[in-house]
Amino acid sequence: MGLVKRIGNEITFVRAALRSLGKLKAIREDTSHTFSDTIEKLAAEKPNNIAIYFEDRALTYREYNEEANRYARWVKDQGLGRGDVVALMMENRPEYLIAWLGIVKAGATAALINTNLTKGPLAHCLNISNANHIVLGAELAENYSTAADQLERPMTVWVTGGQVQGANDLDPVLAGQSGDALPADIRKDVTQDDDALFIYTSGTTGNPKAARIPHVRLSTMMAAFAAGTNATEKDRMYVVLPLYHSAGGVCAVGTTLTVGGSVILRRKFSATHFWDDAVKYKATLFQYIGELCRYLLNTEKHPKERKHKLRLAVGNGLRPEIWKPFQKRFRIPRVLEFYGATEGNVALMNFDGTPGAVGRIPAWAKSKFNVEIVKFDIENEQPVRGPDGFCIKAEPNEAGEALGKITNDPETPTGRFDGYAKKEETEKKILRDVFEKGDAWFRTGDLLRQDKLGYFYFVDRIGDTFRWKGENVATSEVAEAISVFPGVKEANVYGVHVPGADGRAGMASIVAENGSLDLEKFRNQMQKELPDYAVPVFLRIQPEMEVTGTFKHRKVELVKEGFDPSAIAEPIYFNCPVQKKYVPVDQHLYGKICSGEFRL
Repeated sequence: MGLVKRIGNEITFVRAALRSLGKLKAIREDTSHTFSDTIEKLAAEKPNNIAIYFEDRALTYREYNEEANRYARWVKDQGLGRGDVVALMMENRPEYLIAWLGIVKAGATAALINTNLTKGPLAHCLNISNANHIVLGAELAENYSTAADQLERPMTVWVTGGQVQGANDLDPVLAGQSGDALPADIRKDVTQDDDALFIYTSGTTGNPKAARIPHVRLSTMMAAFAAGTNATEKDRMYVVLPLYHSAGGVCAVGTTLTVGGSVILRRKFSATHFWDDAVKYKATLFQYIGELCRYLLNTEKHPKERKHKLRLAVGNGLRPEIWKPFQKRFRIPRVLEFYGATEGNVALMNFDGTPGAVGRIPAWAKSKFNVEIVKFDIENEQPVRGPDGFCIKAEPNEAGEALGKITNDPETPTGRFDGYAKKEETEKKILRDVFEKGDAWFRTGDLLRQDKLGYFYFVDRIGDTFRWKGENVATSEVAEAISVFPGVKEANVYGVHVPGADGRAGMASIVAENGSLDLEKFRNQMQKELPDYAVPVFLRIQPEMEVTGTFKHRKVELVKEGFDPSAIAEPIYFNCPVQKKYVPVDQHLYGKICSGEFRL
């Protein structure tokens, strides 16, 4: 990196970091201010600014605030307030943001329920919320009905957007409430330490956990993104991510709703309609996650894809191999990649847009942040401790687990860890006696590396990285190499068990154009791009990739199915060490592999 570029990056970091830290420190020092106060102030000072665009509707800040006041009065009429929880399950639309704002205006907590859940997982989320009331979008009534008989306690169901037999019709009840300013003492006992929201983890490795989002965390998350993007009231954030998750429902909406700008809501992400919406609503910002940017790159050229007013894309999971092609094709001036988790206390931002990096902390700024990377034992999935019993810091560019020191110091405002609704789940994420007796650090569960300039790079999720032939295989790095091969639309890499073999063999599930790959060229390319131990042993060609509601690849079921052709209807291939090519796996070959006939 040239000297001029490095100086420019330092200046960018200083400006953005000071802006962010200043906002976060101010929030921590004002213990009574909440997001409800922010909206009430904007409704008074900028009443005609548009807060929410949705389809053919536009809600001003005055209207947004008034509608939320109706919800708050309804909550109070149910005898609910501080310490009580109301579950919310609804697809993306303005009523979603109105509902949870109204719930927190009344001092209660909104549990944001994943709209994709049904049956046991949905019942689990409702049970651990401790909510006795649920606000349910009529479009999700069938989902709710699959879980109703598994609830640990009866719930009062309030339906909005239509009528459902056996449920209360919430809309006429709300219409009968006043939208006038709420009594000054409606939240008199609520502090920033009280819970505003419960947001659930994705549940990819088990049942979802309800992450606590106190008012202080809600405010700091929103403020960090407003500061990082340098948002103003002229900005319009396009939100295609689900509002039940922190990326779309807190970070994205908070970027503009804290400064008097607008959010543009869409029910669900559509690559086909993305650029039409961006141009129609004059979006200046949009938030991505996971594979969303790859989906856009895989679409046919759109006549409006370079006629938008987007100045910045913010999110996490933009893979290095598509970073520059994405920016170039769609004329995106700036990308702000970040790293963080809903409940975590490790927060990083790549302010200067260095491709592939998820954030940066220069050595001279280290004291202001709480992040360390420690050496990690892949096989035992635990940080490595030295002879003195303490963890060992990773070397520059060495992959290790990212940890965040748990503090409650306004000088390091990202240090809080508020945990989950269930205390036993909270303790599992805390690592103690890390560098000294009595200290406590949050375990991110992610492998990162940091270079000598302070840039952080995501390596893999712990549990995804596996050992094969005595080496650690990072699934993200293999997926990156596969994804640039011609004809590959998506790649999901994981390790599978092979009887009699040490470690796990690499397997890649691939979505290919026209459903097929040139396997000879693919194998040759992988041998050039990857070390021998990282070249996938098995391939699985799928018509489409199964993802979570936030566009993260699902792996649990793929790992369970392995490479057994009797369990998988799709084509499976084996990198045969004898024929030196990928060959189809049938039941006969499967038996030979499992019997150890091939020395893998």
